Amino acid sequence: MCRSLRMVTRRTAILGAAALLFGFTIIEMQIMRLRGPFDTTTNYRRTSDQTSAEQYMDDNNAVVLYNRVPKTGSTTFTNFVYDLSKKNGIYVAHINTTKNSHIMSIQDQYKLVQNITDWKDFRPVFFHGHMAYLDFRRFRTPITPMYINIVRDPLERLVSYYYFLRFGDDYRKGLNRARHGDKTTFDECVKIGRRSSDCAPEKLWLQIPFFCGQIAECWEVGSEWALQEAKHNLASNYLLVGLTEQMEDFVVVLEAILPRMFQGMLQNMRSGSKSHIRKTLNKKPLSEDTVAKFKASKIWKMEMEFYNFAKEQFEFIKKQSTVVSKDGLLEPAPKRFRYEKVYGPKGLILK
Repeated sequence: MCRSLRMVTRRTAILGAAALLFGFTIIEMQIMRLRGPFDTTTNYRRTSDQTSAEQYMDDNNAVVLYNRVPKTGSTTFTNFVYDLSKKNGIYVAHINTTKNSHIMSIQDQYKLVQNITDWKDFRPVFFHGHMAYLDFRRFRTPITPMYINIVRDPLERLVSYYYFLRFGDDYRKGLNRARHGDKTTFDECVKIGRRSSDCAPEKLWLQIPFFCGQIAECWEVGSEWALQEAKHNLASNYLLVGLTEQMEDFVVVLEAILPRMFQGMLQNMRSGSKSHIRKTLNKKPLSEDTVAKFKASKIWKMEMEFYNFAKEQFEFIKKQSTVVSKDGLLEPAPKRFRYEKVYGPKGLILK
């Protein structure tokens, strides 16, 4: 009887241990399922259709997002990108927001991030649209696009936009714009001095919020926090920010960084069709009084501080041998680093 009791006890212990092991296995499987395919703390093999860092860094999987600031030459630039799409084998997609809104609802932000992340069959891809900076990390996405942009002297940008609303440009000549028929010059508008008018100093507040992002404080005119956040994003989260007046140099640097996507653009700009060069019609030079009034504005000073910050950063990048001068023109520089003294488990691999 004692022997039978011992056998029952042993069998019970074995069954209990097996049940406990099975329970732990089920719990671990649930944890792995909840962690999802992008968790980096779990040591298991990814499936072939999941995006890895190695795949994303491949030029063939590059994702570039150009959140275009209005009236900075963005149409000219994107038209040259479209020209290259077939030759370079890249996809180009325009993000067209309702009523040209520069900020997006949280649900639209989520959906856009989801689409850009999941469209793996359409790469390398160049997205562009008039939208404020969107922080993809907020949505825990496995990828973050390489942001690029172009900035312009803030007063020149505003004047160009003012006349564009009234007279359009030479790109789509027959199209009547929002202020069609209003022949008031920018100088005359400034003299009238209406705070809500298209020429008010507050209307300068655009490049800072575009780089600051989809946060309420970014769009508070004159916010010091927004200015500092815009600087931080430009320096930390943008691959490259160029200048309207140095468009060719901007293209040269892009070709040096991402030749798979932008190769041939410089040659196309120099010798190709000039129909892409967009110019606002009937733009009048400003009087000294108008310029002086804007330079006394706090908003102008803040936007100029941001513009000069962007300019300084762009000049710094050019000086770091990203490009070289040849016959008075800039060209992409050859690679200026190499690997040496590479050792592995069995010793020297490369001297």
